[in-house]
Amino acid sequence: MTAPFRTGLAALAALSLTTPPVLAQTSSEPTAASADPMIGTGGEGHTFPGAVAPFGMIQLSPDTDTTCQIRKCYSHAAGYRYEDPTIQGFSMTHFSGAGHSDLGDFLIQPVSGDTVGLEPDDYRSPFDHATEQAVPGYYAVTLAKPGVRAEMTAGTRVGVQRYTFPAGKAAHLLFDLRSSLYNYPGKILWSSIRIRADGTITGARETRGWAPARKLFFAIRPSRQITGHAFLDREKKVEYRGFQGPSRGADDAQQLAGRELVARFDFGQIDGPLEVKVAISAVDEDGAIANLDSEPGNFDAVRAATGKAWDQALGAVELEGPAPMKKMVATALYHSLIAPSVFSDADGRWRGPDDQVHQASNFTFHSTFSLWDTFRAEHPLLLLTQSEKKNADFVNSLIASQQVSPFGILPVWQFNGRETWTMIGYHAVPVIADAYMKGIRGFDPNAALDAMVKSATYGPYGGLDQYMKLGYVPIDKEPEAASKTVEYAYDDWAIARMAKAMGKADIAAPFEARAGNWRNSFDVKTGFLRARKADGTYRTPFDPTAINYGSDYTEGNAWQYSWFVPQDQAGMFKLLGGDAAAVKKLDAMFDFDNSKLDYSHAEDIAGLIGQYIHGNEPSHHVAYLYSYAGQPWRTQERLKQIVESQYKPTPDGLSGNDDLGQMSAWFVFTALGFYPVAPGSNEYVIGRPFLDRATLNLPNGKRFAIVAEGLSDTNKYVGKVLLNGKPLARGYLKHDEIIAGGELRFTMSAKPNKSWATGKAVRPYSMSTAPR
Repeated sequence: MTAPFRTGLAALAALSLTTPPVLAQTSSEPTAASADPMIGTGGEGHTFPGAVAPFGMIQLSPDTDTTCQIRKCYSHAAGYRYEDPTIQGFSMTHFSGAGHSDLGDFLIQPVSGDTVGLEPDDYRSPFDHATEQAVPGYYAVTLAKPGVRAEMTAGTRVGVQRYTFPAGKAAHLLFDLRSSLYNYPGKILWSSIRIRADGTITGARETRGWAPARKLFFAIRPSRQITGHAFLDREKKVEYRGFQGPSRGADDAQQLAGRELVARFDFGQIDGPLEVKVAISAVDEDGAIANLDSEPGNFDAVRAATGKAWDQALGAVELEGPAPMKKMVATALYHSLIAPSVFSDADGRWRGPDDQVHQASNFTFHSTFSLWDTFRAEHPLLLLTQSEKKNADFVNSLIASQQVSPFGILPVWQFNGRETWTMIGYHAVPVIADAYMKGIRGFDPNAALDAMVKSATYGPYGGLDQYMKLGYVPIDKEPEAASKTVEYAYDDWAIARMAKAMGKADIAAPFEARAGNWRNSFDVKTGFLRARKADGTYRTPFDPTAINYGSDYTEGNAWQYSWFVPQDQAGMFKLLGGDAAAVKKLDAMFDFDNSKLDYSHAEDIAGLIGQYIHGNEPSHHVAYLYSYAGQPWRTQERLKQIVESQYKPTPDGLSGNDDLGQMSAWFVFTALGFYPVAPGSNEYVIGRPFLDRATLNLPNGKRFAIVAEGLSDTNKYVGKVLLNGKPLARGYLKHDEIIAGGELRFTMSAKPNKSWATGKAVRPYSMSTAPR
């Protein structure tokens, strides 16, 4: 899911590649030093600025609004919004760039002084952006009301907060179990808190939000002794007070359970910072304590370890280019390495979609899979930047979830091990198939293929029963039928590709046939993908610009979805009338006059260039389609247009929400100079680079360099391409060519090269014309 339409988006200040001399100087600092977690925290980027380790289980970050209701929650999906003037507190879990709000679990806020109220308005504090600092793995801000300097860092399963209180004032922590993102009445089903004999604070809560019946446990260990505390049951309007010491049994002063709990912990006047170590678990309190102990060390030790982890993770891509561009690419890479998040405990236990606890023995379970978004570029990027083990962990997590799913299918949009049923398709399939096709092992391919087939044949899901009978999803039986038809067809192609590679022709054949089902909803007369009814007729009236939820398309319209045939763009171009007709229609899409259209009712429509919507994923591959029509120079022009209007090195620098790294992964690939239009094809369509030089430090230990000679604002076209010193005549790269290491060298030009990569034999993969 992505972001709401904002009027005036076309007027975003463009980042020019021709900058003043100081800015245009090539930056040589490490990639991690260039990343800026504040990018995307404003506008509708929905990213958070707080501390997280690569793929970390815990995300310590400020929440500026936890009281939102339904529509307002969308703008605060990450908890923090740059435009807000106050901070409610710091919670332990956050999405990075999601199109739906949830999480914000276990909020802590430091307060100072003798009088401390337990209501949100009592402890909410103003802050100044000038006091903020955000780098990968670390966040800090000064809270004006209590005068406290708040610092956050996080390891894989542990977070550490450090609070420096003003001298001469008593120090307190407010712990609010009522607070949550998407916090409507009745979301908190139950919660509990207790102080253990050793001073460790533990508890749990169950919520009913985006995901149902989500259980989460916590463990908190302050570095100083608690001198007093108070527990408030807001529902019963009863406050319990007590003092820290050996447990005296199950009295209310030491522990409490209920639906609206808040606690205050007192520390008196202290002569130094208060460190608070926190951990979570989906299994039980003991699991949270074990996670707390799994990463020893104080704040500085955890920060140093996580800093090294980010140096290594972001060092997978070395960048050289103008500082603003490098900052944007480095930040995009950073955002692409936050999810899928670790979600098994240190002992390997995890809670699944069946709400039962399971044991992982040979992999680390991950959750937070926004698959409708991330199958496109996020997961393909991880295959180039992460180890085989890490990518196998992702696949094993998907398979394990399927094996314990009450419905027996792969995750659709999963977080904290729970299924939300958000978005369409069965897009865990291309993630698994792409990994297998690119040589990732460490998982059972037979179990994977079985899971993929079960997902593609589960009739009750999203009109699949009708799709299997009719060859398309009928709109009078199922909403968003046109989108579902083409997305199912692509996923079916991915199954066929993997089955064929495994030598299972009996499975490959029927799914290869199903991969052509997109034709059954493509109306040749209008040149658009359209929804059909069960009797075979197209639904009328038809307006290709109309966007409405629950209509023929998913978060888009016919203009965007008519191009979604990544497995067979050549076949689709043929139905349009050939290459010239396809180029004409692509131009019509980008140049469309939107002045009389109003998409303000659709939250997820942002980043419009005509009818191209960069803020939403169905458009992400479209600029690369000129290359399928033999006009790659037009792809180069459109990419420059998109990059300059949709990305900035500022808090509002993302035109739409980041969707767990997909918007960012698109930008990383595009800046490098190529993009995976059809994951599963083992090909990348060549675009144009936006950096002077970039080097992929590949998981196999080899290096692949991309060099752009003469890159400038004027030289926006690709004059020629060399692969390992030899001319490359085709408009695509093979995966094997990248992982073998070497060099891709672009010579940039002020004029388009209209003879390079134009012939049909040198165009990217399409199943109907060039099976390879």
